[in-house]
Amino acid sequence: MSTATRPSQGVPALYPGGLPRPARTLVMGIVNVTPDSFSDGGRWYDPGRAVAHGLALLDEGADILDVGGESTRPGAVRPSAEEELRRVLPVVRELAAAGAYVSVDTMRAEVAARAVEAGATLVNDVSGGLADPAMLPLMAQAGVPYVAMHWRGHSAGMQANAVYDDVVADVVDELRWRVEAAVHAGIAPDRIVLDPGLGFAKSPEHNWQLLGRLQEVAALGHPVLVGAARKSFLGQLLADPATGLPRPADQRDAATSAVSVLAATQGAWCVRVHDVASTADAVRVTARWGRDVTAVTPGTPLF
Repeated sequence: MSTATRPSQGVPALYPGGLPRPARTLVMGIVNVTPDSFSDGGRWYDPGRAVAHGLALLDEGADILDVGGESTRPGAVRPSAEEELRRVLPVVRELAAAGAYVSVDTMRAEVAARAVEAGATLVNDVSGGLADPAMLPLMAQAGVPYVAMHWRGHSAGMQANAVYDDVVADVVDELRWRVEAAVHAGIAPDRIVLDPGLGFAKSPEHNWQLLGRLQEVAALGHPVLVGAARKSFLGQLLADPATGLPRPADQRDAATSAVSVLAATQGAWCVRVHDVASTADAVRVTARWGRDVTAVTPGTPLF
């Protein structure tokens, strides 16, 4: 696999802390280097195909490419650290060399460290530092931005933990604790992004409540990443009225774009999606609309 060469058109402007600085909600394109993802089923498992897919997402308007080597679908079995490294490192290296702003989607400190060495400039940890106690100290040392997602356990049994008094209040409290742990470990506050964890130990109703009250997550004072891409709660909403069967995962992109627009209106920093082209269009329309709305009603900014 030869190193791709192309202009660094995928790298957005940065804040001083290293986070991309948006003029609108950013679009994170998903590059799953797994054989068992619920949505693309190993389509990009080969490193060469994964790199080509990432470059195509850049051309479609992705601001960030999120490379992951472990499926987090419900019931997924974890690969070994060695296997995860084998999957992600060549892809991270090639995409970073091609000028992309690359995120690595991992819960393992070892994988995060090696990926940063290979050129990743953001670490997206769905466990928020809970799966690997070495992760937060590593992130403090590495000095790159860090996404901490709300998490209550590994995929094999996480849905048993979908019990809340008030899902939004509980998620906000638990994310606040993760921020405190991250800052205590030495991670600069301006490098922390929060993700409410749609679909992770959440029922469909929990997901809808979180989306409807996303501003309460944003009120913690950190950029918010929303990952609704093709998730099962959308499939259930769009179930076939005749059979009751959920809409297949690869037919949920229009619904995902709708969620992305609604998240953008609530100030989401970034949305994580498979279908970059339609989402990139959607967030640009939302940003343009938002400028007119705030001009008419000052004091109620959307972004």
